[in-house]
Amino acid sequence: MTDNEEIINVIETLFQAGITKELSVLKDIHLNDPKFSSFSDLPPYDLKDYQNTIELEELKFVSISDYSYEIKNPKISIFGETAVVALELIQKGMLVDTKAYTGEHMEISGRATFVLVKQPTWKIAHIHLSKI
Repeated sequence: MTDNEEIINVIETLFQAGITKELSVLKDIHLNDPKFSSFSDLPPYDLKDYQNTIELEELKFVSISDYSYEIKNPKISIFGETAVVALELIQKGMLVDTKAYTGEHMEISGRATFVLVKQPTWKIAHIHLSKI
């Protein structure tokens, strides 16, 4: 696999977890390091560390049924052992309230920037998701 293919595979693995609900992969694709950071397109909007990011991603994917995503126009730029990926992202699903037994259709159109580092495989070191 080329670096570009590996990099897009890591990013797709993140969103595939929302479909498969196999959340253990999230820890494998994120860089478990104090330097890791993320901004989300859902509250809370503050800068998060590795642990908070994993917990919130797990909560998000568990709370959304019929999840789907579409990655559009990815641009991958590799600088040695660092890669920057910019893309458009559409996420859809049913936001489920298990206490009230209700659901609300959601669709988030947004942009995403990922920074990955190769150590020795590509890992996500930073995520920035924003709604359009």
